[in-house]
Formats: sequence, C-alpha cells, structure tokens
Amino acid sequence: MIVTEQALVPSDEEQRLAAVRRYAILDTPPDGAFDRVTALAARLFGTPIATVTIVDEDRIWFKAKRGLPEGVEQTGRVPGLCASAILHDTLYVVTDALRDPRTAANPLVHGEPGVRFYAAAPITTHDGHRLGTVNILDTRPRSFEEADLAALGDLAAIVMDELEMRRSATRTVALERELRARVEAERARLARLANTLQRTLLPPTLPEVPGLEVAAHYQIASADRVGGDFYDLFPLADGRWAFFVGDVCGKGSRAAALTSLTRYTLRAAATYDPDPLEVLKNLNTVLQHEYQDGDARYCTALFGLLSGCGGQEEVEVTLAGGGHPPAYAIRGDGTVESVHPAGGQLIGLLPDAQFAVTRLRLSPGDTLLLYTDGLSEARTPDGAMLGEGHLPDLLSGLAGASAPAVVASLRDLLAQTVQSQSDDTALLVLAVPAAGAATTTTATAAAAADRSPAVDRSPAADRSPDEPSPS
Repeated sequence: MIVTEQALVPSDEEQRLAAVRRYAILDTPPDGAFDRVTALAARLFGTPIATVTIVDEDRIWFKAKRGLPEGVEQTGRVPGLCASAILHDTLYVVTDALRDPRTAANPLVHGEPGVRFYAAAPITTHDGHRLGTVNILDTRPRSFEEADLAALGDLAAIVMDELEMRRSATRTVALERELRARVEAERARLARLANTLQRTLLPPTLPEVPGLEVAAHYQIASADRVGGDFYDLFPLADGRWAFFVGDVCGKGSRAAALTSLTRYTLRAAATYDPDPLEVLKNLNTVLQHEYQDGDARYCTALFGLLSGCGGQEEVEVTLAGGGHPPAYAIRGDGTVESVHPAGGQLIGLLPDAQFAVTRLRLSPGDTLLLYTDGLSEARTPDGAMLGEGHLPDLLSGLAGASAPAVVASLRDLLAQTVQSQSDDTALLVLAVPAAGAATTTTATAAAAADRSPAVDRSPAADRSPDEPSPS
C-alpha cells in the first residue's frame, strides 16, 4: 500500500490545525505531567516505547517520549503512524504491522525502530478536533484487549484535560494582565486628570515679593484624587500683599469645585475689601448661599495681609483665621511662636460664623510658616503623630534658613511619613532675609523646590519641562 500525503489529511484539517495552534503546545519544553503519561503507558502496557504526539501541518512533534533515542524531537508526517491514527475517532490498533495492510509498507516497520505493534488513542478537543495521539509501540506482535483500549483512551483524555487546564490558566493569566493593564492605564489617566485639575486650583507660580523670600509646597495623599488644600499669594492695588492657606472638606471632584470657588472668592473679596475679617465673612456668606441643599460644604483658612514689603526692615502681618491650624513665626534667634487668631470658626458651616484676627511683625531673619493639617497629622515611622506639640521643636532648627530651605526640610520630613499620611499637605513660607543676606534668587529657589515630585511653588519654579524659562 502506498501512503500519500493527501491520504493522511483529515477533512477538517484547516480547523484541526487552528485547534492545535489554540493550545500553544508545539515546541514547548519537556514537561513532567506529559512525561508521566508516557511512563505510565509504558509500565501499564509493558511496551518499550510510549509517546505523546501532536500532529502539525507537516510534522509529528513529540511532546513526551519514552524509549526513543535522545535528540529525536519530531518526525515527518508522511509516512507516519500518528498521522494515520488522527484520521479516526476511535482507537487505532495494529497488532502485527508486517501483516496489516495499513502499515506493511511503512518504513518505521521495515527500518528503525522495527515497529510490529502500534496502538494510539486520539487526543480530541471538546469540539471534536484530533490534535494528536497517545501511542504505545512494541517491536513484537501482541494482542490488545478491550480493557486495554479503555485504559489507553483514558490516558489520551488525561492529556486533553491537561491541555485544557493549561489553556484555561494561560487565558486567565492573559486576562488578568489585560485587566491589570487597563486598570493601570485608567489609574494613570485619572492621575493625569487629577494632576491637571489640581494645578488649576493652585497658582501657577508664586510672585516675587520685594524684600521677601517665598516658597510653597503641595503634596497630595492620593495621586488619583484631587486634594482640597489650597494657598495663594498676590499683590493688592495699594502696595500690600495678600496671602492665604486653607483646606476644604472632602476629596475628589466635589472638593475641587469647592476649592475653586473658595480660592477665587478670597481673591475677589480681597480686591473689594482687603480687611482680613471682612474677607473671611464674605467667603462664609458665599458658601452659605452656594450650598443650601443640606449638603454641608465648609473650609478652614488663614487669610493675611503683608505691609511694608521692600520699604522697611520689618514686615507687618495681619492674619485672620477661621478654624485653621495656627501659623508659626520662626524667629532668627531660634524661638518659635504660635500665631493663632483665637476663636475663629469653620467657614461656611454657620450663617453667623465668627472669625478672629491677630497681628505680628517679621524682622530680618524671621520666617512665617502656614500649613494645612497634613503636616501636623502626619505620622513618623514609629506611628507617632507629629502633632502641634512637636512642630515648634522641629521648626526651631530651621531658624535663619531661606524660604526654599524651610520648604525642602519639611518636604523631606513628610517623605519619611508619607506611608502614614492620610491627608493632603500645603505649605506656604514667607521669610524676611537677615540683614546683609541676599534674597534667594528665582533660579536657586526653583532648584530647591524642584527636587520633589509633588507640586512645589517657588517663584517661577513650576514651569513645565517644555516651557522655556524667561530670559
């Protein structure tokens, strides 16, 4: 009998080959699970040779083999015993290959390894495609009982179950990776949106104030959520400067809307009447009118005025507060004073909220720090909260430092507590240089402030990498 290539091609060959590719088994490394099948088959049936084969387009590839020479990884499909076996839905058995017309002319029978007995069970997919076979071979004729047929079929079913399980696991891993990639992409997109929105809620740069060093830092607790802290510094028409730091309740888009309303209301109110008490009262009225649906929206803030900048040795500060943590004056001699307008209430919560005001002077070498509660509520690695009681001692060591240096030190401190930090942090530092000390230049301030991935604000420190610096 002459075996032709066409005679060994199943009628569903195109779909069958697609199924072979589907299981991605070809040319994979040796595998213990399939090796155990061939070992079990050889031991169970007492044959010197057992194989697990996959029939490819033009070859028969051995996924596992026992009793074949080392280095034999595949053989041609024509002529081939396995290629003949996949033509059948049932087991394919040749008890004496020299006498069976299907195999009498096969070179594997007349040449090496001299096959006289061959039995194969098809490895069949759930949709009926035969990927290959589980085979047992002997060099002598032998009979094959009904129970043997069932056992060999069970081994082929075990191989198919293993392939299905691996395909399922591969698909699960691929799906998990795809979902993880989608989640990461969405998280990155939300982080970009949050960062873009956050930047619209902060001044793009801090202005240069005559006779002062100024620097700021903003750090959000979550990269994918917009924070509710805010700050600003801007000139008034009469030569004074206004500044504020605050924190709105909540997080996310609703907090962002409240932050935007608060920041621009404070700016507008200061332009109309810069008296700090009146500015906070104006903001309280706006928030009361804006949120009348029972959804309480409020904030805390310190609003201040700077007088005498650039024209006198001392700068006069008028500071009004509404429910916000105190500011700290770091004196040039190392003493630290809490600057807290006593009695100020939350802004926007009550229609007749009361606010308080205090005044102080900053002499050469003095620094004023304003911050939000992300600083005081940050925890050290041992779990202790920095708290108001610890801050004066920490700040005392910063006496005489430039505004950017104070920001850099506090930023480094926050970096050690960031894992425990649950709230955003805004810092605004105003410093009067010591007598004879030059005001920190814009470039120096920018370099000091640009060391953190968080949002720092020194004069001109927040240009994007593609934005040319001013000449």
